[in-house]
Amino acid sequence: MVIPTYNEAANLAWIVGRLRAAQPTVDVLVVDDGSPDGTGAVADDLAASDAQVHALHRTTKEGLGAAYLAGFAWALEHGYDVIGEMDADGSHQPEQLHRLLGALLDADLVIGSRWVPGGSVVNWPWQREALSRGGNLYVRLLLGVTVRDATAGFRVFRRTTLEKLHLEDVRSTGYVFQTDLVARTLNAGLSVREVPIEFVERVRGESKMSGAVAVESLRRITAWGLRERWGRLRRRGAERRPLELTGSGAQGYSRR
Repeated sequence: MVIPTYNEAANLAWIVGRLRAAQPTVDVLVVDDGSPDGTGAVADDLAASDAQVHALHRTTKEGLGAAYLAGFAWALEHGYDVIGEMDADGSHQPEQLHRLLGALLDADLVIGSRWVPGGSVVNWPWQREALSRGGNLYVRLLLGVTVRDATAGFRVFRRTTLEKLHLEDVRSTGYVFQTDLVARTLNAGLSVREVPIEFVERVRGESKMSGAVAVESLRRITAWGLRERWGRLRRRGAERRPLELTGSGAQGYSRR
């Protein structure tokens, strides 16, 4: 499981301990973006005391997506067949990871979803729930997908899925990264399953998500989504144009 961190010194040992207890066979990679609060040192201490915990240090804070891309690259390089992601603040409960792993038996990507039947959130104000539900509805309408929680960050991929997504071409580095990978997975003809989880608002530390961040994410999703839809329309148009012979006989042809 890849866990990105920035200023999570108060939570990291707690969440890694829960994850290792809930899934003793799962390895953990902490990707720290140069946290000034000492999170990186906590990650190093955990790695030193547990061979199944690893730490990857980045020098600058470049966004959630960039941290995950670095973590995915590390996991692929080290030969893992299942690669997951989760937050460090306790909002994703390691005790529910088995639901995602079980569903991966017949899927290429599994998402722990707040907005499918059985899913829920704890300690969220109604405004934040409305923003998340509305944002995901907007994503479904914009991209034409059926995934109900495309912005969720508790998920597991098959290795083969990530290899087919051309991660080297991914340019989304912020929160839009999650939606980007869902769309890429579906566009590659792969399957996405959602399983219900209980999402719990953090009780320690400061949330990285704010109204301004959410609005900026929706703005980026709009720009990216419109580009994707326009690109699809152009590709479909090119595929439908008939082939016409040019020159004499069948010596050459062109698409018109």
